[in-house]
Parts: sequence; structure tokens; C-alpha cells
Amino acid sequence: MSIISVLLSALNWSWSLQTLLVGVVVIITTVLWKRSAAAGLPPGPRGLPLVGNLFSMSKDTPVVYQEWSKKYGDVFTVYAFRRPRVVLNGFSAIREALVTNADVFSSRPPFPVYGSPDQSARGLLLEPYTARFKEHKKFTMSALRDFGVGKRSMEGKILEEARSLSDVITKKEKQAFCISRLLKNTTCNVICSLVFGSRYYLKKGSERFLNNQLKLREHIREEIAKHKETFDPNDIRDFLDTFLLEAKKREGDQNSTFTEEQHVELVRQLFLAGTDTTANTLYWAVLFMILHPDIQQKVQQEIASVLGPNQDPSMEHRSQMPYTEATLSEVSRVAATAPMAFGHFTTSDIVFRGYHIPKATSVEVNIWSVLRDPQLWPEPNKFDPTRFLDDTGKFTKREEMIVFSMGRRLCPGERLAKVELFLIFTSLLQRFTFKPPEGNDMPSAEGVFGLVYAPAPFQLVAELKK
Repeated sequence: MSIISVLLSALNWSWSLQTLLVGVVVIITTVLWKRSAAAGLPPGPRGLPLVGNLFSMSKDTPVVYQEWSKKYGDVFTVYAFRRPRVVLNGFSAIREALVTNADVFSSRPPFPVYGSPDQSARGLLLEPYTARFKEHKKFTMSALRDFGVGKRSMEGKILEEARSLSDVITKKEKQAFCISRLLKNTTCNVICSLVFGSRYYLKKGSERFLNNQLKLREHIREEIAKHKETFDPNDIRDFLDTFLLEAKKREGDQNSTFTEEQHVELVRQLFLAGTDTTANTLYWAVLFMILHPDIQQKVQQEIASVLGPNQDPSMEHRSQMPYTEATLSEVSRVAATAPMAFGHFTTSDIVFRGYHIPKATSVEVNIWSVLRDPQLWPEPNKFDPTRFLDDTGKFTKREEMIVFSMGRRLCPGERLAKVELFLIFTSLLQRFTFKPPEGNDMPSAEGVFGLVYAPAPFQLVAELKK
């Protein structure tokens, strides 16, 4: 047999093996897909054996899900390895699940708690929908109210941080710089004041500290230890003291859930939820002012007409600034800093929109699909604050603005975030006009998907208003 014959024979055998393998893959994929349909789950895109749909998704998963919803409908199933996940898109389907059927869709998958020796201490974010969750959510909401969220005392702390931020920016006049880290320091200090009772000047690298969960946990434990040494039940200073007081009331109760690890986890989650998302929304707000100088000018004119050059803003002024409020709402919509809600989990079998979804099924909620729905927002990628104004120029709320999710898992920090956004944004626009550095191209309006949806880093110049 010639060498050519041998090579051809080997080549034919290789092709036959590849054909066989492709055939096996197709058969297994088809079987898995049919099993999903037979089980009553909503149909969805076919995946690969073992890995499911993982290779079909990327960092821009919310966009991919929205595209798939055009083919498979607002409710479909994807697979992460062999585990099904039901994906919800569109306002109607999400509201029907999280509000109308809240008893079934409000729990959490069994995520591990990173860095905690006590896996039962799950804070609020990771806690299933149980009596424990209800107890700690009620406590957290009450503590946030007690320490000024929505009150003048909290406004004063936020304005103090806004002034510190403005002082730093003033020193950079005519210099090109990136404002992202400064905004993150500002929102972090608001949380520090609320939780620890004092602010910190976070120097360069603070983002890495906050993102290092083990170091953050260690720092929280140190603060709790300091608070225990100086604790006075007649002088409750901050969130840490409030938790210590509640734990003290339950001393001797073996079933108490107010443990030190739960304390650490609650505070850790307050930092994670209250720092990145708010800072990134402000970062987007500054970006959109640079991209739309006409809108920036209108906001500044409204601020000047209500506050003048020197008066500090307060939440009482918000109703007098409909265009500013509409602008912030449009920032929150287009920015969609948390484009996917944290994972949900079914607590019982349910027939939902004609499909059988079993108990203990993971559910993904695509917030992006609502905030960028062309049926709700014509030209959804266009930045247009007038979407939130009526014919008379008054601000109008939109129920489809589910930036903080909806139902029983609505973010408990929503009120604080809205106060921060309004006070810090108006303080900045009262003092500065933001522009791209001379000779630079305009920054991109396209964001980067990660833990949050954030602008691509950009430089700016802040001109002090005369």
C-alpha cells in the first residue's frame, strides 16, 4: 500500500470519527432539549452537552437574553451545565412572577457565603425567603430610618461628602482626570458614616480594598470589636450599635439569629450594595452631561433658578426641579447599573404562563430587558429626559422603572441611593460644568458589563462655574 493510500485511509477514518462525534453531540443535545420540553419547562436555545448554553453567553448576558426573548418569548430556559435556569424578560412577565406570584419566586438559590465560617449567616442578599429574612429586613429598614435615611440628618452627611468631593475637584481645575474613584470614595464614606458613625478618607487603592472581601470582613470585625468596647445602650451611635443592642436583647436565646457573623454579613452587603451601584450611576450621570451639553445646561439653569449659586440642595427642592429629576431618572434607566437582578429561586412547583416550573428552579430576572424595551421607551438607547415629563413639564413616575427590582426583594437601599444621587448630582452641577479634555474625542456611551454595568473609563475637565 502506497503512503498516499495510507494517508487517505487515515484521513477518511478521521473524518468518520468526527462525523460520529458530531452525531453523538447532536443526539445528546436533542435528547436534553426534548427532556426539558417534556418536563414542561419553557423552551429556549439549544445548548451543548454537559456545558449547556454557557458558550453562547458572554459578559453582555442581559443583551443576549433580550435577543433570545424575541425568538423564544419573555420566558425561556437556559442551561448552566445540566442545571436549568428560567429567564424572565419584559415588565409583564417579571411583575407576574415577582409580585403576583411572590410566594413562589421570592427565595434565593443556595449560594455559598464567601469568607464566612458560618454559612447560616447570609445577611439579606443571600438569605432565602424565610422568617429569618423577614426579621432581618424589618430590622435593617428600621435601622436605616433611625439613622436618618430620608431625614435632614442623613442629608447633612451626604452634603458633607458632596462638599469634600467638590473641594477635591476644584483643585483639579483645568486638569484632565477620571472622576470614577472620587465618586466611589464619596459613596463609600456615606455608608461609613451610616454604619460606623465616622467617615474615612479613602486613598488610592480603596476600590481594591472594598473588592477584597476577606480584608473587608476583617475591617468590619475590627469595627464591631471597637464598638463593643465603647457600647452604651443609652447612646446608640450608628448601625453597628443598633445591631449590638438587638443582639443584647436576645442574649440567652439559643435561636437568636443576631449573631456576630450575621452582623458582619449584613454590613458587608450594605457596603457592596451601597457603594458601587450608586457611584457608577453618578459616573454615568457625569458622562451623559459631557455627551449632552444642552441637557447639562438645562439642568444647571433649573438648579440656579431654585438654589442660586450658594444654597445647598435638599430633598425638599426635588419637587421644584422636575427637569433635574427627569434627567436622573433617564440616567438610571439607560445606565441600568444592575442589569440582572440577583438570582431568584422557586419555593414550590408552579404553572407559570402555561409552563410547569418545578420547585427549586433557579430564576434569572433580566432588568435590562425592561429598561431597554422599545415598546416602553421608543429609541431606548437614546438619552432623553423628556420621557419622564408630561406636557406641562411636570415629572411623571413610570412603574416600569424597576432599577431596584420589584416585589419582596426590592432593594432596601433604594431610598438612600435616590437621596445620594439627587444631592450629589445637584451639588456637582451647581458648581461645575463637565467637558471632555481639549483635543480628546468624546467618551463612549457604550458601557462595560461586569459586576455592574459601568462606563468605559474616561477623562474629563471640570470647569468651575462663575
